[in-house]
Amino acid sequence: MAPKIREGDTVVAFSGKWVSWLHTAVAYSAFIGALVTGLALHYQKIVENEYYVGKQLFLRGRATLILRKGYPQEWFPSVSATIGDRYPERAVFQFFIAMTSGMSPDRKTRPELTVMLGPRFVLVFLWYILTARPKSNLPRIVAGVGIFRTLSCGGWTYVTSTDDHGWHDIFMISYLVATLPWTLGCLALSPNNPKAVKYRKIFAGSFFGTLVPLIYFFIQHKIHKVPGAYTIYAFFEWALIFFDVGFDAVTALDFEGFELVVRDLKGSSRGKDKPIANVFGAGMLWTEALDAAADVYNGYVFWSLLTSLGLSTWYFPLWHMGLSGYEVIIMSTVSPFLLVNASVRSIVIKNVRLVHLLSLSGLLAFLVKAPELRLFSVGFGVSMSCLAWSAMWYVEGSQMTRLESRILAWSIGLIASSTAKFAHWTNNPIWPIMHAKNGGWNKLGLLLATLAILRSTRTGNIARVGADPPDRPQTSSTLASLGLAGLFFGMHSLLSDSSTMILWVWEGFPIRGPISANGVLTIAAMGGGVLLGMFYQELVTSWLSLLLAGLGAFILTNYHNWFGYVGALLLAMYLTAVANPLISSAVRHGPVTFGLGFLFYNIMVLAHVWVVAYAFVPGGPLMREHTDWVMTATIFLLTAGVYAIPRTANNKRRTRSAKNVLNRSASYYTYVLLIVELIALAVSYLRFPTNDYVPYHKDEKVITAGIWTIHFSLDNDMWSSERRMRDLIKELEVDVVGLLESDLQRIIMGNRDTTQYLAEDLGMYVDYGPGPNKHTWGSALLSKFPIINSTHHLLPSPVGELAPAIHATLDAYGEFVDVVVFHSGQEEDVEDRRLQSEYLAKLMRESPRPLILLSYLVLKPGEGNYHTYVGDKSGMKDIDPSDWDRWCEYILYKGIRRSGYARVSRSTITDTELQLGKFIVGQPESSNEQISEEQVPEGLRFPSMFRGQGVRDHRYHVFDEPRYFV
Repeated sequence: MAPKIREGDTVVAFSGKWVSWLHTAVAYSAFIGALVTGLALHYQKIVENEYYVGKQLFLRGRATLILRKGYPQEWFPSVSATIGDRYPERAVFQFFIAMTSGMSPDRKTRPELTVMLGPRFVLVFLWYILTARPKSNLPRIVAGVGIFRTLSCGGWTYVTSTDDHGWHDIFMISYLVATLPWTLGCLALSPNNPKAVKYRKIFAGSFFGTLVPLIYFFIQHKIHKVPGAYTIYAFFEWALIFFDVGFDAVTALDFEGFELVVRDLKGSSRGKDKPIANVFGAGMLWTEALDAAADVYNGYVFWSLLTSLGLSTWYFPLWHMGLSGYEVIIMSTVSPFLLVNASVRSIVIKNVRLVHLLSLSGLLAFLVKAPELRLFSVGFGVSMSCLAWSAMWYVEGSQMTRLESRILAWSIGLIASSTAKFAHWTNNPIWPIMHAKNGGWNKLGLLLATLAILRSTRTGNIARVGADPPDRPQTSSTLASLGLAGLFFGMHSLLSDSSTMILWVWEGFPIRGPISANGVLTIAAMGGGVLLGMFYQELVTSWLSLLLAGLGAFILTNYHNWFGYVGALLLAMYLTAVANPLISSAVRHGPVTFGLGFLFYNIMVLAHVWVVAYAFVPGGPLMREHTDWVMTATIFLLTAGVYAIPRTANNKRRTRSAKNVLNRSASYYTYVLLIVELIALAVSYLRFPTNDYVPYHKDEKVITAGIWTIHFSLDNDMWSSERRMRDLIKELEVDVVGLLESDLQRIIMGNRDTTQYLAEDLGMYVDYGPGPNKHTWGSALLSKFPIINSTHHLLPSPVGELAPAIHATLDAYGEFVDVVVFHSGQEEDVEDRRLQSEYLAKLMRESPRPLILLSYLVLKPGEGNYHTYVGDKSGMKDIDPSDWDRWCEYILYKGIRRSGYARVSRSTITDTELQLGKFIVGQPESSNEQISEEQVPEGLRFPSMFRGQGVRDHRYHVFDEPRYFV
């Protein structure tokens, strides 16, 4: 007969280290068991992947791919292929993972109790108990992350990619994202156990160090399709598993001092406190967290408004083909000059909530249909926002901690804005060019902005007295304002979109530098800069740091690919780091500094536009193609601002203390920053190109190629037009399309990139063409076929605007086909266009492969330079010599059979039609004899939905139907 258990008797007691060892053993068993099972039962199946590898053979003078897949080029399976693709490997893995973190009722001895059988939750719980400290929120956060990480592991374990690919990826991304704060949090909270700290650092360093080669070989496999790269990637992936589980195994050294005891506690808790419950019941100060989130959102709204001003203004000179008069609205940013007047300053400071609310007219602008009135609404909103933020900074000047918090919110707001654009393919979802149908979140953004303003400006959250800050410096306020101008301009022109500097260094295919999905690196550098500015102000404001920033600007301006991008990251980090000291200095120099700062900023914005718009503005030739001057001026402006920063003993003492002590308020901004960075990391994962694109009619070996001038992705009514373009390109089944007037990476155009959305949504490779620092209006190439090589050209333009071209070689159905996308100079620049025609004719004549030209030529058929582009000089033929009603867009070809030609009306998307040609790979050129559509196989026809009235005002026009050729 079993002995009777009395109250308080110990039933079981064991050391806490066995929780760690059990967790380690079961976790490793899950992966190793699945691997052994897979290798034994399905070896050749699990080493396969979606890409084919092989070598080129030359048949009939053309490269043809002989394809093989899987073994022996790939000979070791990845983790995902091992644990999720096949039975029984998947069952083995899921069984042990269930043991790792499962829960079950103990029905034999105590059916009323629920006992955790899985060691994972116990491990997280013990770690919290070990590291919990009074008045410290970090242990709670780390424990919460640990629980979330465990649950997300269960998600991707039991929802496989076959079951639901979307949710599987969401759980997997969540797990990977949570690994970073879990690892760093555990390192930060490690007890004073040298041996445990040593091994924890080894495993953490090995884990993060493995990410670099892991990503490298993943890119080699995914983008370059290098044979064997996936096998090497798989080894690094398995290493991550080893290091990840090993990192948690180190807790065995910390838990040796713990003893887990199970007692019969029936009735013993009556009248007694529960210490653990009290620990978990002590909540963090959510009021301060909400304050930080509200402040950052207000910063996000500021940057959203400021970046929308140039974009809204650009619509008018775009349609006027020159200065329209509406450009004066950019001067709305100088509203802080009003603060110079003491009476106005007092009114603004006492009513800063109202001023902030008035700035929301810029967000409400999406409700205004007329472009002129929408621009005025945005301009007023920007003026109120600049006034409100300047007033807030000034009034907080006597309380440095609160001032720094405001500056942190403003800086993190820029990072949030860049992240929002990263997630929405370079469009900000609350811009006035957005609405619900084209991807806008305007109503939600407006609601959150209203709540954020009410939260941030409530009584006690902002000072109400505009007292001058103490210790007014002796240096010139003009120098401080120049520093502000350099800061505002550098942030706006280079950091308001994560892909801007990536496109500065982009050089085409094969890929030798960052792609748009790597924008997370820019965002990470910005976040790192914010933290540097918070903890190391002395270092940030040193001349050495300024010298490094100048070096970064030089590298970015003069070099390309990854090396050029290193310069971009240096400059990004410096700009966000120096924001705090520069703005703090401006506050101490008085309110006039902000008005002057925005005035000089506006001058820089104009110079930034003049370098490319020189043909349409007064004095333009002086700034022609001088981005280097603009970049140099930016560094000199920052230098002036750094020089004006007061160097006092108090500042130095405060900066030294900031290295070790993070005030309570700033800590919450750090948490918000971390959340924003993690969101960017998740977006980067989701946006990484799949490179598994398939043409529309592969059985017929057809290339449907088009040329379209997209008018900078603003439609006739000043709305963003990407989605409307996407719909038309998809419905016309276009395989290759050249886009002109596509370079939007400037302040005046919103720092956007239409090609990112089109390429990812349509499933196409993309070459952006000559970058924003090449001073053209842009040319881009989208292709369903892999781009083997591409070269960017700037054609001779001694007088007028630069003429960009892309010369790309595509792998179309195993044969190489060249495509050239080209935009010639203006009609009035006759000599420019003659030189350009000769340059391009030589380029096309020298190509040994079939070639398709997608172009904007500015000429009449059969006249002038037409005979240079078409004929013996180039070797090219016109897609339809009988089409006399052309002026801008032309499609030419050689060495490939042309089977069809169509012209599709633009609706209100742009000012130019979409021209299309159908070509059959592997067949020779044919005659110009036309045939009826009934004689054409179904797979070679253009879609019938655009006949007659068409759809959405898109229809076959000029001929009212497509033309087909023998």
